[in-house]
Amino acid sequence: MTKAELVSAIAKGAGITKKQADAALKSAIEAVSNALKKGERVAIPAFGIFAVRKRAERKGRNPRTGAVINIPARKVVSFRPAKNLRDSIK
Repeated sequence: MTKAELVSAIAKGAGITKKQADAALKSAIEAVSNALKKGERVAIPAFGIFAVRKRAERKGRNPRTGAVINIPARKVVSFRPAKNLRDSIK
């Protein structure tokens, strides 16, 4: 699903214009992004939880040369789907 398709689905489901749906989607994405930047987790009932996790430093290999390289530690965004969302996909 593309962003345009998502905006159309939101507009149809909420009975609002596509312009309003686009503004609502942008606002929701911005709110989630800002919370994650602060290190907060975002829980959306019946959908899932977004959280920032720390990935440890690790060793890797350069696929061209085979040389061992050091991959630095970093923060990544993780998503854990809610149980009812997981069950509905099966």
